[in-house]
Amino acid sequence: MGMGIDLKAGGRAKQRSMREAKTTNVYHRLLIKLFEFLSRRGESKFAPTVLKRLNMSRVNRYPMSLSRVAKNLKAKEDKIAVCVCAVVDDNRMLTVPKMTVCALRFTEVARQRIVAAGGQCLTLDQLVLKAPTGNGTLLMRGPKSREALSHFGRAPGTKHARTKPYLIARKAGTPREAGRDDPPEYSTD
Repeated sequence: MGMGIDLKAGGRAKQRSMREAKTTNVYHRLLIKLFEFLSRRGESKFAPTVLKRLNMSRVNRYPMSLSRVAKNLKAKEDKIAVCVCAVVDDNRMLTVPKMTVCALRFTEVARQRIVAAGGQCLTLDQLVLKAPTGNGTLLMRGPKSREALSHFGRAPGTKHARTKPYLIARKAGTPREAGRDDPPEYSTD
């Protein structure tokens, strides 16, 4: 008799533990400890959400541009924008509005432009002192747009597949799919 999944007992046991960050950054580790404490002792959903994002791998903490932060803060100037990622400059944006932004990291130019506009750049520990429950904040995240994501999903060529195939160039201008063998060469001598 083969082993199966006991559906009456609720199916398979899913992994319920949160991913643990593998960072060696001391500041990042302290932030994780701080938000673990706040999520354990506090009642708001803000701290557990930030903790989950702090534990994400770097590739899943997509950076946010200044223009996207400003767009999301439009008509909400009194709120603090919270990004658990890097905030980067957008040179297409000519004028930066006055805003208060809290992030894991700022690029030098992004920080200069926010401060020059009369705004503030906060770290996450400074935010906890200002708004421990997350009141008056707006939690944001960057767009998930990695090229690798276009290859995930149903196999390319199958029904309803919108997945991008991996291609390798064979000769100039003639791509072929990866893993396929070349057709046999026949000699006509």
